Amino acid sequence: MDNIRRIKLDRLFEAFSIVAEGNYVYLCDMKEDLSRWSKTAVDFFGLPDEYMVGAGDIWEKHIHPEDRENYAKSIEAIFAGKDDGHDMQYRAETRDGNYCVCTCRGVVIRDPDGNPDFFGGSIKNHGVLSYVDAVTGLRNLYGFLDDIDTLLWKKEKTLILMMGLSNFSNINDLYGFSFGNDVLAKLGDMLRKKIANLGLVYRMDGTKFVLVSRTLSVEKMRELYAELKETVVHDFFANGQRVSLSLNGGAVYLDNFDITSDTLYSCLKYAYYESKSKHIGELVLFEDALSNENRTLVEKLNIIRNSIAENCKGFFLCYQPIINAETDELKGMEALIRWKNDKYGTVPPVQFIPVLEQDTIFPELGRWILKQAMTDGKLFIEKYPNFVMNVNLSYAQLEKRDFVSELFELLDETQYPAKNLCLEITERCRLLDMNVLKSMFEICRERGIKMALDDFGTGFASLGILRELPVDIIKIDREYVKNVEKSVSDQNTVRFISELAEAFSAEVCVEGVETAEMRDYLRQYRIGSLQGYYYSKPIPLQEFAGKYM
Repeated sequence: MDNIRRIKLDRLFEAFSIVAEGNYVYLCDMKEDLSRWSKTAVDFFGLPDEYMVGAGDIWEKHIHPEDRENYAKSIEAIFAGKDDGHDMQYRAETRDGNYCVCTCRGVVIRDPDGNPDFFGGSIKNHGVLSYVDAVTGLRNLYGFLDDIDTLLWKKEKTLILMMGLSNFSNINDLYGFSFGNDVLAKLGDMLRKKIANLGLVYRMDGTKFVLVSRTLSVEKMRELYAELKETVVHDFFANGQRVSLSLNGGAVYLDNFDITSDTLYSCLKYAYYESKSKHIGELVLFEDALSNENRTLVEKLNIIRNSIAENCKGFFLCYQPIINAETDELKGMEALIRWKNDKYGTVPPVQFIPVLEQDTIFPELGRWILKQAMTDGKLFIEKYPNFVMNVNLSYAQLEKRDFVSELFELLDETQYPAKNLCLEITERCRLLDMNVLKSMFEICRERGIKMALDDFGTGFASLGILRELPVDIIKIDREYVKNVEKSVSDQNTVRFISELAEAFSAEVCVEGVETAEMRDYLRQYRIGSLQGYYYSKPIPLQEFAGKYM
């Protein structure tokens, strides 16, 4: 090899090393097939030397036998001039004979005539990082967020798919946790092989995995997901035993780089849970789940999320009256969150609450809502001693083990009477441990706090939750009463729920009351309170006080 090419090899190697961010670096002179590798890689994997002839073949022998085919195909395509590089995961054998998962990224550098000249890149050893999942050897949630930050910084358009399993606890219960871990390890291995040179695989929390690809189109991702979904149902084996798995999937296409990795992660989880709860595991793309104006929506979500971190800047509460069904007098009010800024104006909660519920920052907003509602509610208690402030809770708040103690701290801080507070939950709380939730309810009721089940009947789990949890109020969703004066089905529904509530010693509140005629008709049933636009739309505190004080 002439000295000029050797000097060029070394200079390029040093350049690669500067930007490698602690990864192992390799550089190959493709015309001479001479490579230089990082000394740390040589030591860790037991390679012959920093300089190697035929390094591709040498390295291939260190790659796990099950991963070699994909690696060999990629190297062959690169040296044949068909590909300009690769981005793949595989397992590599270390000096002590163990295997670790590696991510290998490389690019081809061409000469002025367009011919392949050098092939260089870096290898990230996940086995020596804290961002590694112990069960699968894949990058974990923290590694994923770290890599997303890099993609955002580089402004690289990327397709991200989150997949997870339904009812996995059944496998743990039936076969044991050790077998369950084997299933997850096998699934992670299958995903890594399947995506091969198309992107990277991560193990997230629970049974969820994420695929990140800068090359797959949305259509190809859909095809890949459909294939994976079919495989895990009919042709998945762990320890020689066939296991049928149920897959859910949500995806986000990253093409907006003025956001944070946390915002993107919240959008991804929202799409995933839409797939799990509403689409029987069919792939849900985030923009289809919420809005066709995906880019604008993500920008809003990012700003709103940042607003929570800035002491809930831009958030305010509106209040809707809750009226005594018999006397038409004010009985209480429901606090409803809003957000506004100069660019987007007032943004309704339906555009941000469902997504931000997936975010770890959401309980901070929930605490702000509770405190503000208690503070505002004190204004009405002197005139209306039995006045009740209704506040909606998210499962993201309830899953915090210290929620009850935090709630009691707020009651003490604001000096708001517990008996004048009602906490509303929806059937989404079925995702939580029901025994823990029941215990929380009982503790709150002992303090005097009322509990309500909102949107009763809109999902499949409402009756089950009513049987498990001690609730004081059942709120009938507006969908069941909008035609109550003419629809026999609506009439029977209201009658059934009101009788059911009585059997469980609960009161009924009907939402969506739009007219005096609707109000009068509903009074024939066992109903304690009414709520809807007939009385008032949600309005700011000052306007509410002017109307009822």
